[in-house]
Amino acid sequence: MTSHFPNPDRSPTLQVNIKRLIDDVQCYQTVRELRWPDGIACPSCQSKKIIKRGFDDTELARQRYECHDCHTRFDDLTDTIFAGHHQPLKVWVLWYRLNNMGRS
Repeated sequence: MTSHFPNPDRSPTLQVNIKRLIDDVQCYQTVRELRWPDGIACPSCQSKKIIKRGFDDTELARQRYECHDCHTRFDDLTDTIFAGHHQPLKVWVLWYRLNNMGRS
């Protein structure tokens, strides 16, 4: 009898190949461009005087910032639907792409 479920022996290979389709740096760059088309702004006071403060310890492409005016610290995902999730951004991007395949 033929099973309609994926073969567990093949799943890890498929997952590795799918992960290679998405690049962390490109994901975060896309978020920055969509979120701040006119340049990075503080989510608290909207100031454009921003200081880069390195990168996240776990997501190396995730930029940290500090507002020069109000001293608020934030990163690329602060106040977005992706903030606070433990999955890498590329997992969410991949889910979105796969979920919307075939839709126009």
